[in-house]
Amino acid sequence: MNKYQAIETFLIKFLREEVQNAGFAKAVLGISGGIDSAVVASLAKKAFGEHFLGLMLPSSTSHKASFEDARALCEKFDIQIEKISVGSLVDSYFEGKNASKLRIGNFSARMRMSVLYDISARENALVLGTSNKTEILLGYGTIFGDTACAINPIGQLYKTEIFEFAAYLGVPESILKKAPSADLWEGQSDEDEFGFTYAQIDKVLYAHVEKNFTPEELISAGFDASLVTMIMERIKNNSFKSKLPTI
Repeated sequence: MNKYQAIETFLIKFLREEVQNAGFAKAVLGISGGIDSAVVASLAKKAFGEHFLGLMLPSSTSHKASFEDARALCEKFDIQIEKISVGSLVDSYFEGKNASKLRIGNFSARMRMSVLYDISARENALVLGTSNKTEILLGYGTIFGDTACAINPIGQLYKTEIFEFAAYLGVPESILKKAPSADLWEGQSDEDEFGFTYAQIDKVLYAHVEKNFTPEELISAGFDASLVTMIMERIKNNSFKSKLPTI
């Protein structure tokens, strides 16, 4: 049994047990057309069969290719899918406001999750998450938006592992090959925002988190100083996103 076969077996069992332990039998997931939700959708279909529902929740700024990739994924894995646009919710709120792309993108992510949780209530199902370990460590996600969920099966997998896992699972090539994007606005790219590739980032994160390298040791080991600084600043500045509210 290879690495990803073992991970697949473990995560399917994990999903079934966690949903059952919570007193549910169904799961729902927002399927964006990206690689993370594609991996979780594949696992959820194997775990729950017809008791799994995928939701496509486009906004007015969503790229058409995202919808097409999500549709192709669902057709390949025979996933039941429902499409609900959040564009009118977002557009009506921002009408007449001079809002940045970031504000609109974050609001869109939260509207998607609001709809997803309403559908979970309708279906008496749990919401599955799609944040990988790289995103969690860097705080690269919208709090109470795409980071909200009841269960996150891929939170211990780095982004580079997600790419390998997705290929093992048979995710469509169109998803495997496209640039990773949160699809918060037209033309947005994760790696463009970081200024570095996920491959570069994950090497630093792995050395820091798994091997306990300090920032100074990372730089001494030959890692780019600006890359190390960017990662450390993101970890520090976004750590609040992964904590429960202070009481």
